[in-house]
Amino acid sequence: MKHPESPAPLRDPRTAPAEAPPVTHYENFPVASLLCPPRLRPPIAAIYAFARTADDIADEGTATAAERLADLRAYRAELQSVAAGHSPQTRWAAVFGPLQAVLRSHQLPVPLLDDLLDAFMQDVTLTEAGATYADRAALLDYCRRSANPVGRLLLHLYGVHGQDALRESDAICTALQLINFWQDLSVDLPRGRHYLTDADCAAHGVARADLAAQRRSAASDRLVLDCAAWARALMLQGSPLVHRLPGRVGWELRLVVQGGLRILDKVQALDGASLLTRPRLGTLDWPRMLARAARM
Repeated sequence: MKHPESPAPLRDPRTAPAEAPPVTHYENFPVASLLCPPRLRPPIAAIYAFARTADDIADEGTATAAERLADLRAYRAELQSVAAGHSPQTRWAAVFGPLQAVLRSHQLPVPLLDDLLDAFMQDVTLTEAGATYADRAALLDYCRRSANPVGRLLLHLYGVHGQDALRESDAICTALQLINFWQDLSVDLPRGRHYLTDADCAAHGVARADLAAQRRSAASDRLVLDCAAWARALMLQGSPLVHRLPGRVGWELRLVVQGGLRILDKVQALDGASLLTRPRLGTLDWPRMLARAARM
């Protein structure tokens, strides 16, 4: 899931914590916001810092693919170490110290955290190889590890464990991941990241070379709009979850859902031009999102 800002500035994970400048990120949705129950803000912040730092290892800076994978393997080993009760090592102590406390206090499922790292490693490997996703099933398998664990971790913190809630959470998280892909086409394609699947490209008659060169056409417009409609359907499929979560937590999820749908509004309003430009949420979008959330 994507969030608007980290609870605190994060430092570059490849250097000593005291020496690196803070890294900031533009993202869409709130983490540990005012709507979140205060008792849950520290564990949510710890989970976010864990995922954000791993994402930075995979995606930020000038490291080679081999260096990124080595760092992610070391990060993964550190997760298993602190989960086993060992003290965090100095390199990522600011991440794993708070996370270890949450692992103990809330019995977080470690395999869900590990799934996130597996997805980050896959991103590095596929990007380095210039590989693509064959079809939507393959992309959904990636989302199962890159996005869905965050929703399931949050449900664990909320004490919600029913199968219907888990399915709806997965639908929302996958939708948010897909929305981010279709929002970020103009950013990802120049970096060699291809989330539009081979099957979808073939169905719309769009050549990979044209996408890589960001050559917009009527066919590419139809491709982007079809993918956006897919993400919208998934979001609506998961939206009943807002009624399963009590009080402030349910209201925060309403805003997350409406934020995702609002980004899709902007992607679809561009009629495929998100291939060339990145739509963003702005201040004027929030009243509309709040009004829609109130009507859910």
